Amino acid sequence: MPTWLGSTAKFSDGLRAAPATIPCVGAIALFVVWASDQAGYPITHWAPGGLIVLGLLGVALIGARARLRELPRAVLLALACLVLYTALSYLSILWANVQGVAWEGANRTLLYLLVFALFALWPQRGSTAALLLGGWALAMTGLAVFVVLHVDAASHLARLFSEGRLQYPGDYENASAATWAMAAWPALLLASSERLHWALRGLLAGGAVVLADLSLLSLSRGSLFSTPVLLVLIFVLLPRRLRTFAVLVPVAIGVGATAPSILRVGDRLLHGGDAPAAMHAATAAIFIAALVVGVVVGFAAAAESRATLSDVTAQRLRRGGTAIAVVTLVAVLAGAWIVAGNPVERVEHGWNTFKGGYAADRATGSRLTSGFGSDRYDFYRVALNEFVDHPIVGIGADNFQQGYLLHGRGTETPRFPHSVELRTLTQTGIVGAPLAVVGLLAALLAAGRAALSRSVRRADPLAASVAAAALAGFAYWVVHGSFDWFWEFAGLGAPAFALLGIGCALAPRRRAEQGAGAGVSASDTPAGTQRGRVVRRLGGGRVALLATFAVLALAAAASLIAPWLSQLQLERAARIWPTAPRQAYSELDEAASLNPLSEEPELLAGGIALRFGDLARADSEFAKALQRNPRDTYATLERGAIASARGERKRALALLRRTARLSPRDELIHEVLAVVEKGERISIDRLNRSILLKARQFS
Repeated sequence: MPTWLGSTAKFSDGLRAAPATIPCVGAIALFVVWASDQAGYPITHWAPGGLIVLGLLGVALIGARARLRELPRAVLLALACLVLYTALSYLSILWANVQGVAWEGANRTLLYLLVFALFALWPQRGSTAALLLGGWALAMTGLAVFVVLHVDAASHLARLFSEGRLQYPGDYENASAATWAMAAWPALLLASSERLHWALRGLLAGGAVVLADLSLLSLSRGSLFSTPVLLVLIFVLLPRRLRTFAVLVPVAIGVGATAPSILRVGDRLLHGGDAPAAMHAATAAIFIAALVVGVVVGFAAAAESRATLSDVTAQRLRRGGTAIAVVTLVAVLAGAWIVAGNPVERVEHGWNTFKGGYAADRATGSRLTSGFGSDRYDFYRVALNEFVDHPIVGIGADNFQQGYLLHGRGTETPRFPHSVELRTLTQTGIVGAPLAVVGLLAALLAAGRAALSRSVRRADPLAASVAAAALAGFAYWVVHGSFDWFWEFAGLGAPAFALLGIGCALAPRRRAEQGAGAGVSASDTPAGTQRGRVVRRLGGGRVALLATFAVLALAAAASLIAPWLSQLQLERAARIWPTAPRQAYSELDEAASLNPLSEEPELLAGGIALRFGDLARADSEFAKALQRNPRDTYATLERGAIASARGERKRALALLRRTARLSPRDELIHEVLAVVEKGERISIDRLNRSILLKARQFS
């Protein structure tokens, strides 16, 4: 009985040869769940998910022996570097200004290490790797179809959009766009593999259209400008360019045909018009285009699978296809030149808008072509200055916000520097950055061997195709993440490291030492005795490995569980405090004991006390918060306001002036300070309403 990944017998043999595939399927399902809700950003999503990945890794270690001696040296180097980088992230808690945030950042890094180990440690065959990667791409396509239908049926369309950009389900437009685009590239490349069933290739090609169109609904400039970079990388570095081009053309035509109707949705939301009708039209266009492209690619793949061509005919077709590809490329470049105008002026405009911020973008035209206006230039300036000030081991995991509050110039208050590279350099310094770079380069080298090695292509052509597709998905995450804060979204980072791990799992393995682990019969000969010692030594080594993993797994589980449960307690207190304040305080005390590094439980307890007019308790809670994080502006501001309300003017001035030093660009803080300097008292209710209004403005 044939399957879409080959014969049933071959597929069963592949599963027996790669038993770790089953735990990896569980991780793939987890990634899809994360993608469906805020891209896995909240700790209450990814921390329990990290425990699941840890458990799956344990199952794989017990059920499928990881022969470290057979691992490619590049994979071993990558794993060692990522282990050291994770350890450094935990050590950075010691010198981080905000230790609770550093702990969370280190746990997230641990999650990515666990994901990479789960997917990279055990060898995969082409069929089993295709099951993982193709299954993920198709599951993401199914989720994308659901999202399109859900958005189309929404009674209040504007709730799912922000400024004409789809933010559902990621709650951040760029993360939503990347969620779909990162799956579109592997779907595109898998659709070009002749080793897959023709119907599956058609499904993947149609899925690539749906995924790309849904990404376009978020109007992400990062996603748009990552596309040409990915195309260059794919056509320069990966083989079988003609096959990729043959699938890319119908997919690109399908996306191009639907783009006007998709862009019209955001335009109607921003400038008025019947947005639901525009969304209905876009939905129909997306599904029609996906169906047509899927049918075209599927029938072409079916014809290819049945065709028998001579070498001369095949060579002529390759030459003709290459010529068509070159002509198409020239036409696209010429068209882009005409549309964009003078390239020098475009580059100058892009740089000026990048430096100038949001106000520098063109007032008219599409957001995608208006420029690069944002506060990222200022983020990067501050990040580099922080690195110069703390070059050796950095400022600590995810400890960017305090530095930006002090030295930034923009109106935003980012928690992260919006760049994977700058995050690594700023927060772990010249000790951590080389570890991360060497680790990722080693993993890319191993995955690249799987995609490019002639021996792999001869022995298992499907493995080479899957490795290339996995690398494309990981490359998208790196390219787009170079200009955004995607490291903090587990629904993006975890699949990226899984894709990299799949590529490593397909890399050629080193041969094991002869005789090791082979069935050795009992013998009192010297050779037999020596082999028996080898077996006993290997058995003891496996026990030691499992024991070491058990100890480390318990420590990792404790590190993930404590802040997760603390956050659950905190969220429960936030829900029940209006009707059960005493219970809320109890929940917050428990949250504080579970996470002794975070000031959030005390901040919430202080806020609750203010709502009930209990200034003494509020001041005490904010003081506890400042013991955990002495640079917290909110706690310092509230203590200054409480002192003012009590008539303690001198103490209020000291606290408010410290707040102004911690966040010198915050207009609200300066307004409060000016009131106290005039000799007037602060109205805490009015202050908190202003804080809430400001929070909603920048949410």
